[in-house]
Amino acid sequence: MENLYRPRRTCLSVPGSSAKMIQKAKQLPADQVFLDLEDSVASDAKAHARTQVATSLAEGGWAGQLRGVRVNDWTTPWTHADVIEVVAAAGRDLDVVILPKVTDVSHVQALDLLLTQLEVTHGLPVGRIGVEAQIENAEGLTNADAIAAGPRVQALVLGPADMMASLNMRTLVVGEQPEGYDVGDAYHHVFMRILVAARARGINAVDGPFLKVRDVEAFRRVAGRAAALGYDGKWVLHPDQIAAGNEIFSPRQADYDHAELILEAYEWHTSRVGGARGAVMLGDEMIDEASRKMALVVAGKGRAAGMERTTAPFEPPAQ
Repeated sequence: MENLYRPRRTCLSVPGSSAKMIQKAKQLPADQVFLDLEDSVASDAKAHARTQVATSLAEGGWAGQLRGVRVNDWTTPWTHADVIEVVAAAGRDLDVVILPKVTDVSHVQALDLLLTQLEVTHGLPVGRIGVEAQIENAEGLTNADAIAAGPRVQALVLGPADMMASLNMRTLVVGEQPEGYDVGDAYHHVFMRILVAARARGINAVDGPFLKVRDVEAFRRVAGRAAALGYDGKWVLHPDQIAAGNEIFSPRQADYDHAELILEAYEWHTSRVGGARGAVMLGDEMIDEASRKMALVVAGKGRAAGMERTTAPFEPPAQ
């Protein structure tokens, strides 16, 4: 489960049928790259794309990204073949399997059983390959808690377009508010339902794609809402979205610096030499155990993103 703790600020979706796009993606600075066998691949191209994905994963050349594949969902005739061929050929080079249209924990359990058989058969570490469950309709949203607790699950991913269709929302624009909904956020319940289910199990919550790939400013605005709620990252569909996503889902530098300062100050003040106090002043701010927990979140995200401190460390007051 070591991949559970790797950053997922930007998760780049790459059509498994495009060799050119796969090769380009290997060197892009997304935290995760997953090769798609589902919606971006036509039915008649799925068998060829499956072989191409397996070969591309196994041949290497990646720049340290989390490597994944999105297989087809269990209602299709392709799921088992997707998993078997990719894991057999590239299981050592595969970090996660993204399972779409998950409506019940049994979908995850079935994938876990198949992965376990393949790992045993091919001499792979059992359980290393993680699962990201994509929640895309009302039934899946209702069962989000059970799905989040399923075996191997490392993230819940919102599938916004299918979710909007499932809820009969009156819009064709993914990520924007439906016309006529002029108070609040029409998607807030969906976002929070997935986020709470993920956090209750200690796993990641990832927002789905924004389809207007050339409108980076609109992407920043939509991604900013998910980041503000506490989501770990967002799917990206184009290289132009990567830099913006990595920035938005990383802490602001000042917040990261301050979080590290809070942790240092609180550790000293709660120690015996610092007076063993549980609530103290840091400048004009009172900090306590709740402050430490909040600071751990921000500092953890900053460290995972490779951020470096730009301010001086905490200095204990003169005794």
